Amino acid sequence: MSDLAGFELLTRAHVYLSEVAAAVPERAWGAPTPCSAWTVRQVLNHARLDQQAYGAAITGADRPGSDPFRPADVLDSDAQTVLEKVLRGVADAYAQLPADSPEVATPLGPLPFPPAAAAAAMNAAVHAWDIAVATGQDAPLEEEPAAGIRFAADRLVDHLRDSYGVFAAPREVPAAAGRAEALLAFLGRDPHWTPAVS
Repeated sequence: MSDLAGFELLTRAHVYLSEVAAAVPERAWGAPTPCSAWTVRQVLNHARLDQQAYGAAITGADRPGSDPFRPADVLDSDAQTVLEKVLRGVADAYAQLPADSPEVATPLGPLPFPPAAAAAAMNAAVHAWDIAVATGQDAPLEEEPAAGIRFAADRLVDHLRDSYGVFAAPREVPAAAGRAEALLAFLGRDPHWTPAVS
């Protein structure tokens, strides 16, 4: 099994987020999530705003008007359409770049193309997992994308955790844990989280 990377990784993460968001039952938008202070609505808003920021960093478009780390607990009536437009814009921005670009503008500062794409993918895929488990969907984070995302996580997360407190402390996992389980734990999540034990 080869690890996903670059544009393919970003595309897979976007598809995951889009599919999970589209499958949220109407009654579940206010449900708690692994992001303990946020509802499903807030996690989706955070992910959308962060993705918008990744696109804007490249295109020079206006950055999100709202703070991704203070996401609203409401959704536009057309939330899925808005999400799809944002994801398409990010994908289009990355598709214009050479895969060997040494410097890509991101909200985290300039990065070479592979970790830049992996950082955007991390945001989309991990929050897709948050939404999936919070709403009872059988839509796990898959091993290949998790391995590709770990490339960015190892490079960026400790700094983000220490400087901005945006991730909880890493959790221990068994040595035999899969790559998705290990990634989620490294990002401070309980890989076996359920709403009943939140």
